Amino acid sequence: MKKPEWVIRKEQARRAARPETVWLFGLHAVRDALRNPARQRLRLVVTKNAADRLSDAIAVSGMTPEIADPRRFPVPLDPQSVHQGAALEVRPLDWGTLEERCRPGAGEAPVVVLLDRVSDPRNVGAILRSAEVFGARAVIAPLRHSAPETGALAKAASGALERQPYLRVRNLAAAIGALREMGYAVLGLDGAAEATLDEAVRAEGGSRPLAFVLGAEGPGLRLRSRENCDRLMRIPAAGDFGSLNVSNAAAVTLYAAFRALD
Repeated sequence: MKKPEWVIRKEQARRAARPETVWLFGLHAVRDALRNPARQRLRLVVTKNAADRLSDAIAVSGMTPEIADPRRFPVPLDPQSVHQGAALEVRPLDWGTLEERCRPGAGEAPVVVLLDRVSDPRNVGAILRSAEVFGARAVIAPLRHSAPETGALAKAASGALERQPYLRVRNLAAAIGALREMGYAVLGLDGAAEATLDEAVRAEGGSRPLAFVLGAEGPGLRLRSRENCDRLMRIPAAGDFGSLNVSNAAAVTLYAAFRALD
């Protein structure tokens, strides 16, 4: 059945609005992107000082850098961006499909993180760092209402963006369903839940893969996301002081899983 003309126009506009390239900035983000063989690199702009500090990574990449005046850095970055004299234009990474990245192998019990409308790139970058440290298979977020791959996210990830799969999916509920079919237990973080994080991980963990669902700071999990979880859990607190930042909550959650599955 042929799609209506208005649907085709909407899809074309969405594709056109999607950035074809991304400017990464900062020494850590640029260094790791230069060393990543999977990264398509287009243009490298550095000051003389940054070029000296990145000399090994530049040699590995085979790129010829443009040496820029630090007072007139010729890159279209936000004026507040702390670029440290280094910027690299790249194409977004392709991590493959959910099936390819997350299906457990024989005897494996991987952990993945799903983000329900977490749009702050600093939070997502920090979550990618924690996911890499604790060995998560992937961080998964919806295409809409979540932080895309940007220079700000890459800088917050401090290099983890190049190594930690960050999958953008069309529908988070469908992704949860696909993970459940692969054998994952889906655990949602909710401050009002009765079960604690440790209790939920002990009950569902062990030899079974775990998928943790975290919502944005403030609104938390959407109703549909909560309903799609096998179990809800909370991080216990010593006092009544509110909740953790979502990136801190992700780090605590991943550590609990790492400790339980070790």
